[in-house]
Amino acid sequence: MSFHDTVLDRVTDRQGEIAALPFDEVRKARVAGREPIPLMAEVLDAWPDVRINIDPKVDSAVEPLIALLKDMNVLDRVCIGSFSAARIKAFRDAFGDRVCTSMGPGETARLRAAAFGLPVGRFQANCAQIPPEQYGLPLVDPRMVRAANRRGIQIHVWTIDDRGEMERLIDLGVHGLMTDRPSLLKQVLQERGIWRKS
Repeated sequence: MSFHDTVLDRVTDRQGEIAALPFDEVRKARVAGREPIPLMAEVLDAWPDVRINIDPKVDSAVEPLIALLKDMNVLDRVCIGSFSAARIKAFRDAFGDRVCTSMGPGETARLRAAAFGLPVGRFQANCAQIPPEQYGLPLVDPRMVRAANRRGIQIHVWTIDDRGEMERLIDLGVHGLMTDRPSLLKQVLQERGIWRKS
């Protein structure tokens, strides 16, 4: 299933802990009262040309997701990210460098150290998916972007819903923005002449 929360309550017209409900019940829920909650296979099937970022939120999702990705042969269009280094490692162990992975917290800290010139060794991640700041301190700044670029690592920043912050981060040279306002981001990219349909 493709859903962010552990419960239905926040964004659907139903209530309950998803893990405790049969999927037939979950399937009846509507996001914002309109859209059903899809299975991950349905998402991957519906948009065969779209690249998808997947965050397995719980340990129990790892093995079924690995099996699904193997079965569907879609490694070329997914990126696996997680706050859990152990979950990311499971995908790297299963697929090696055939799957795109983002950084866990430890790797992100190492990249930040690299931004200040400290020796940190090599990275396995293809990207860092991070907030603009952490613990009240800037995280995405020119140093961080330069450190990532030198290592061939993309910076994707979340969750950016403000036009001014979108503009600032694009000016910094980040490679991707995650937003709850995709139409605004599209408008900003179009105005700058950098919107691409595919």
